Amino acid sequence: MLKTIRLFFLICIMLFCAAVSKAQLRAAVVKTDITPTDSQYLLGYQERKSTGVRDRIYHKILALDDGKTQFFIVSSDICLYSPSEYDKVAAKLQKLYGINPLNIWWCVTHTHSAPEFGATGLYGIYMGDRIQHTVDAVYTDMIEQKLIEGIAEARSKLTDVTLSAGWGFSQANINRRAIDVNGKASLGMNPDGPVDRRIGLLRFDKKDGGPLALIANYAMHGTVMSGANLQISGDAPGIVAEYVEEKTGMPVLYINGAAGNLAPIYSVYPNAGAGHLGEFRVLLGDKILEANKNIKSTVENVQLQSDEIVVETAKKPGLPWSSDLKKYAVINKTGDTSVRLPVRFLKINKDIAIWSAPVELFCEVSNEVRSRSPYPYTFYFGYTNGWFGYLPTQAEWKHGGYEVETVSPFTPRAAGDLTASVVDYLQSKLKAPQLVTEKAKRKNKKSGN
Repeated sequence: MLKTIRLFFLICIMLFCAAVSKAQLRAAVVKTDITPTDSQYLLGYQERKSTGVRDRIYHKILALDDGKTQFFIVSSDICLYSPSEYDKVAAKLQKLYGINPLNIWWCVTHTHSAPEFGATGLYGIYMGDRIQHTVDAVYTDMIEQKLIEGIAEARSKLTDVTLSAGWGFSQANINRRAIDVNGKASLGMNPDGPVDRRIGLLRFDKKDGGPLALIANYAMHGTVMSGANLQISGDAPGIVAEYVEEKTGMPVLYINGAAGNLAPIYSVYPNAGAGHLGEFRVLLGDKILEANKNIKSTVENVQLQSDEIVVETAKKPGLPWSSDLKKYAVINKTGDTSVRLPVRFLKINKDIAIWSAPVELFCEVSNEVRSRSPYPYTFYFGYTNGWFGYLPTQAEWKHGGYEVETVSPFTPRAAGDLTASVVDYLQSKLKAPQLVTEKAKRKNKKSGN
């Protein structure tokens, strides 16, 4: 009898814990214009200043709240920024609103037609010849302030929502590591190279059925237009996001993926017309719309679980290090220096796992992680919380080229270190609460309770 009572109470406790672990999801989205009013230096390609605006650029801020954790995902129409800039803004948000930096993901679309801002970081080490000027402090302040104000606004607008996830497919990208007969890589097109053409979708709908926001996760450089273009633009990611927003009536956060070796199929043209920029509304935009229509199941009770690991991997010998990134490098016992690469995770219930890193990752790594993940919806958010440069696979180092020789702080072992760490985390540590529960069950059974 005593055993039966104990078992009854144990079941009640487990059911209660299961009920309170998930709560009604609330969300809000804010879209704020960050288009400059004056001429700005554009990041990407050679040193050059804007002469006008082709299309406007934005911060798009999504706030999520499961009753216990508030989480923020930001997509900005920017090329890249230093991790120290993320640290600066995250520290301000923590001081102002008590937001845990772990729960702020600031992604960029990687358009090469948007202004630079903040500390030059490793970009200044790799490409110092492109920054023979002072970065505009006024524009930097505007970027920071609009992000901080946008997060505050989103927190004040939270409303009950449902969440849906889905997959789509688009052939808007192509491997850009062209390999010559001598095995040397150069920037071009490689239709036989590795690619990732899956579109990851997360949709948030209001409880009354109206759309709130859509995340579209797709790997593709924002390089339809070349350095000859002097007009500010979101490039293909911005054009696609605005098109889908127009069709659906909800803000679209374009989140780039592992695009380190993936270009748009029309790439580095002197202007939008020559680069068929508008066609990406069909090549990718319509594919997002189609995938969105095919999403069937929704949930409203959600548990958010965020975490971070630091992957230490060897730094490229002889590479100078940026003074604003001292905390991201460590000298080990042998006297060699390792890069401390922060990797973030967000688990949503039992079927969605998102991971992110501040690098331009080659798609083979993201593809392998997804194939080995126990979560049916495993997404990689690239260019998140800063930029250290490219992280190529070990197999690509023998081909050399721009991504390996010029703009990477890593060694050939980095991709293996990252893959092993992320897969291990997804397969074991991220599922820790479930494993603890199973362990507790076995202990109770052994003790006769």
